[in-house]
Amino acid sequence: MNQQNQNSQNKSPKDNKGKHNKFLRFTGVALQMGLTIYAGNLLGVWLDSKYNSDKYEPIITLFAVFASMYMVIAQVIKVSKD
Repeated sequence: MNQQNQNSQNKSPKDNKGKHNKFLRFTGVALQMGLTIYAGNLLGVWLDSKYNSDKYEPIITLFAVFASMYMVIAQVIKVSKD
């Protein structure tokens, strides 16, 4: 038990900084996801009004949801490899 305390005390602040940077990358994930989905929805609404249709909005919004989820998963995989 004493050796574990010594090991944790021997870590430099630089080691802790790297650990926190991984989590700081995800602070904007919700904003990024929301903006991606919102932009997809706006594009779908615009296409619906341009082509006098009602099928583009749900299709493009759903695509934006999957795209934002893909971006988040890719970021998580990248951070976990670091």
